[in-house]
Amino acid sequence: MKTEVRKEDRGDTWPKILRFNYEKYGAKHKAMRKKLFGIWQSYSWQDYYHNVKYLALGLLALGFKKNAKLLIIGDNAPEWYFAELAAQSNHGISVGLYSDLTPGEIQYIVTDSEASFALVEDQEQVDKLLESKQKLPLLKKIIYWRYKGLSNYKNPEIIGYRQVIELGKKYENDHFGLFEENIATGKADDICSLVYTSGTTGENPKGAMHSFKTMKYGSDCYLDLDPIFESDNIMSYLPPAWITEQWLGIGSHLLSGCIANFPEGVETQQQDIREIGPTMVFYNARLWETQASRVQSRMQGTDFIKKFIYHLFLPVGYKVADMKFKNIKPGLLWKLLHSMGDLVIFRPIRDNLGLINARICYSAGSSLSPDIIRFFHALNVPLKSLYGSTEGGALTGAGNTDIKPETVGPLHPGIEIEISKDGEIYSRHPGMFLGYYNNSKATADVLKNGWFCSGDCGYLTQEGHLVFVDRIEDIVKLKSGEQLAPQEIESRLKFSQYIKDAWVMAGPKNEYVAAVIIIDNVSIGPWADRHKVTHTTFSDLAQKPEVYELIRQEITKINLNFPAGCQIKKFVNLHKEFDPDEGELTRNRKLRKSFLAERYRGLVAAIYKDQSSVTLETQVKYRDGRIDSTKHQISIWEIERTKR
Repeated sequence: MKTEVRKEDRGDTWPKILRFNYEKYGAKHKAMRKKLFGIWQSYSWQDYYHNVKYLALGLLALGFKKNAKLLIIGDNAPEWYFAELAAQSNHGISVGLYSDLTPGEIQYIVTDSEASFALVEDQEQVDKLLESKQKLPLLKKIIYWRYKGLSNYKNPEIIGYRQVIELGKKYENDHFGLFEENIATGKADDICSLVYTSGTTGENPKGAMHSFKTMKYGSDCYLDLDPIFESDNIMSYLPPAWITEQWLGIGSHLLSGCIANFPEGVETQQQDIREIGPTMVFYNARLWETQASRVQSRMQGTDFIKKFIYHLFLPVGYKVADMKFKNIKPGLLWKLLHSMGDLVIFRPIRDNLGLINARICYSAGSSLSPDIIRFFHALNVPLKSLYGSTEGGALTGAGNTDIKPETVGPLHPGIEIEISKDGEIYSRHPGMFLGYYNNSKATADVLKNGWFCSGDCGYLTQEGHLVFVDRIEDIVKLKSGEQLAPQEIESRLKFSQYIKDAWVMAGPKNEYVAAVIIIDNVSIGPWADRHKVTHTTFSDLAQKPEVYELIRQEITKINLNFPAGCQIKKFVNLHKEFDPDEGELTRNRKLRKSFLAERYRGLVAAIYKDQSSVTLETQVKYRDGRIDSTKHQISIWEIERTKR
């Protein structure tokens, strides 16, 4: 039976809510599951509480002080949760980092946040910190939770997770009741986390300060929108360094008492999600795009009967989905056809994606194409876009009966929105950040008279839904007088199963629209095999005339959605994928367009000089500091304008 406890009865800080769950559920109810060596290991709420308690006391034994910062680096795991709440239980502040950051990026954040302790996953993360240790005088201890490869490290500043737990148990003997007292004296307005921005604009990331009150506000918004119950399963999939995972993965988990599940690793994530069958699924836009591409690719490569059934019933799925978007009840015939399609094809696809039990499906992080939302609704997946930001908090979300593919949903209750003359979204509510850590100037630039100035362009529809257009700095006024919102075109391009990523631009003089395409090797590789297109490497495949023709056809179809002046006129297939390690993407996989424009300025110049090809020389910097240089001949293709 589903039971839901009033959220306000649990407490006003995460540690208080954890204590509430421990007292309510104890050892009788699962809090977490982590897959290790192919077996799901369970943690009860008692296990969760005790890990946090003794880790917190162990940190105190090592010298952790009030307001100290605990750096957390690693893939999603129970230890991440334990670490965050342990620091907060000690009136400290958690600082989450993406696990794929380079040593230099980590050094910057450790210095900027003034972190004195770090809890990391494994030898790789320990080595990253040790590489910069001489430049980090404030960093006292590095704690690791995976022991492999670290047994011979004799550095006194390095210590294992289990040893810290034992220190905590001993510390309790002389400080009985201190942990419980620290939890009780925590306040909603205490700063609990520094959440670093993604650095999309090319600037260094900034630490956004959040209190328990601002964090909880975001989690409450989503629980009010889509209640989660203690019997529900969620999958901790996206990095907790991301603000939305903080709201949904940590906050909603604590407030609802549901079960959080952690996959064994990147290579097993899809299978692990399928085994769990979570009831809430939260991916960023890029992951949903990848899932849609994989479905289409598999259907192209399957046997004739399955392909026939898929193409027979997919239009039925689209028809019923469009009816629901317009609040029209499907007639009996459409219901019967849709039920039949669900039984024979849609349900097996959802099962393969791990979405068989998913009643709550969210996308956030960047604009998701309406085409992709319609596609998943055709498969009977209730996907919807959310809108918010690290600084601005959680702002929108639609109920499952009020989803509009072209919008990011209506405002959460209590949210105030204003749209400036140039279309910028201003917001104000109790869940906004408190400012950037040690950066009053940057804070003053975005907080004006109590309003957060997002830098995003959008507008409200008559139904009260918010439409996100693009970053204001990325919107281009073309010579034709039309305005180009590149992200809208990019999101539609990525719906194609053959396009993994896209960068849309208008050139140095805003002449016309061009695109740099990253082909999807997973889809195009099998396509090339079926069409007998011989190739060796990714870069070789990308430059094949047959692949260019395939991409040209895809772009031509997408151009039909846009007026003539905003249609893509030229494109190139890049020889490589965009890479966050090279600074081309942020760690949550958004394009860093100012960096791309500088790095590929020769390519951009060639596109707008009527050249048919260009030799592109790029430098690659490896994590060990080595720099290599490569040359590639890139073709430039032109596309005829199409009438809408």
